[in-house]
Amino acid sequence: MSFADPVLLAVGLVVAAALAWAAVVVARRRAAALAAAGVTAARPGPGPGRGRDRARLGGVWFTIAGVAVLAIAVAGPAASVPVSRASGTVILAMDVSGSMAATDVTPSRLAAAERAALSFITVQPDSVDVGVIAFQQGGLEAALPTADHATAAAAVRRLKTGGGTSLGDAILASLSAITHKTVTVGRDGSAPNIGYWPSATIVLFSDGQDQTGATSGTGTDAGTAAAASVAEKAGVHIDTVGVGTTAGSTVDVDGYHLFTALDVATLKSISQATGGTYHPASDASELDGIASSIDLRLTVTNQPLPLAGAFIALALALLAAGAVLTVARSGRVV
Repeated sequence: MSFADPVLLAVGLVVAAALAWAAVVVARRRAAALAAAGVTAARPGPGPGRGRDRARLGGVWFTIAGVAVLAIAVAGPAASVPVSRASGTVILAMDVSGSMAATDVTPSRLAAAERAALSFITVQPDSVDVGVIAFQQGGLEAALPTADHATAAAAVRRLKTGGGTSLGDAILASLSAITHKTVTVGRDGSAPNIGYWPSATIVLFSDGQDQTGATSGTGTDAGTAAAASVAEKAGVHIDTVGVGTTAGSTVDVDGYHLFTALDVATLKSISQATGGTYHPASDASELDGIASSIDLRLTVTNQPLPLAGAFIALALALLAAGAVLTVARSGRVV
């Protein structure tokens, strides 16, 4: 149990202790005065005198106990209780490579991806933490998963194109954000054991153009497949979102005119390998449906439970009992 204001608790208990000490002193003085006057106090056993004495003492001690409990109540007592809630994690892996500047999707592939990502963030419940990874050559962590969806939305709006694309590195960077530790694939293609994260989903926004090798060093296809295998073993679904058109477009990258087109096959292979789904970015309704596919898990957090009301009720009961016993003894409240 914790208290919001321990000082009030200390002061209240000191007052209650002072009242108890005063009650004992008064009782002793009363007994001494009766003895000096030749009056014998009521002895133990049944009888009217004994009953009145009990009523008198009971009224006093019930009142003092009520004051002590009231002191605890005003100090703001609270108990820490475990509370379970459904939660999930979504990482938006955003492709910001040079090919995403292509205009075969109006006004550009990156702008379309941002619009789709923002629409997705808007429909997520508070129980889902959203993070953003912007990837070029390697993974760049833009925003860690958080329940503050405004942070994720702001990270999406800051994205700019530039550099090459490594889908394998994007997946590994997303897994690192989920597990809060660096996830890599060995040069021999060996996949690390990162535990089981069934409540996490990666939503990969890309045109599927894999221009650089993944960190495994085994080639683009092998590196991406190895990264997807890590996600699959960890129970993390990858939903891929294709941005662009299969007809393609020409884009200027470092002074070169490069032709780029949407690679649906690559994106579908990634999603299928992890139990995810491929979505075209133009279909907002399909993007919204990703939220319902997340397997939310129950997590337990400790939350404070205020107890002041219960202590106030107990204090009032004790004070009322003290008043009743006092009235029963003397016929008056004070």
